[in-house]
Amino acid sequence: MCQLLGMNCNVPTDICFSFEGFAARGGKTDDHKDGWGIAFFEGKGCRIFVDEKPSIASPVAELVRSYPIRSTHVIAHIRKATQGEITLENCHPFRREMWGRYWVFAHNGDLPDFQLGSTKYYIPVGNTDSEKAFCLILETLRTAFPYGKPSLRELYSVLQQVTQKLASHGIFNYLLSDGEYFFTHCSTKLCYIVRQAPFVAAHLIDQDVTVDFSELTTPSDRVAVIATTPLTDNETWTAIAPGELLAFQDGLPVQI
Repeated sequence: MCQLLGMNCNVPTDICFSFEGFAARGGKTDDHKDGWGIAFFEGKGCRIFVDEKPSIASPVAELVRSYPIRSTHVIAHIRKATQGEITLENCHPFRREMWGRYWVFAHNGDLPDFQLGSTKYYIPVGNTDSEKAFCLILETLRTAFPYGKPSLRELYSVLQQVTQKLASHGIFNYLLSDGEYFFTHCSTKLCYIVRQAPFVAAHLIDQDVTVDFSELTTPSDRVAVIATTPLTDNETWTAIAPGELLAFQDGLPVQI
């Protein structure tokens, strides 16, 4: 299966520390060698990097590791292919426009018997089940709200319905964001941690790297990091329950 990494925070923050450990899973500490990608929301803009090379050997990943891009919404993915060739168009995360905003999606899992069918607005470029699922999500939301972006509560209700439909076809862990809303769905395995004052040092599992966040933050900063499995070995991560769809805002899961 693939691996997911997400970040949602209340102030623009770089993800260099988490990405350092995450990227190692793409060929060094794990066997996810079939491409990788990462998207950063910056205002209404979205900076996205993808590469079909393993993240541990990708010059593009090296750039991301050393380039502290600050964002409040980040979605990253390292791929272990189940459907679709190892090509650039099949690398996550995928990006589309809806309601005048970019939407970004990454999936961990396998939907072996899912067929997209005909769609009016969104057509896959590659041939993964993941991109087909993303197209169905956006098609469903756009059809339900043809006049523009709804409230978080309204959107969550429809998103939960289409998510349950897709999850019935197999394993469907995902991250989804438009730079304002940030959603996570757990089918089998996903967890998160909220870092806020008082900040402490954290040590990566996949690399021998420690960062003392008290030296890099202000007391009002708050950052939620979401990952397939914990990235650090000296912090307490919260497991997301199978079947749970969470929305994050300003570095915290919100009640809807």
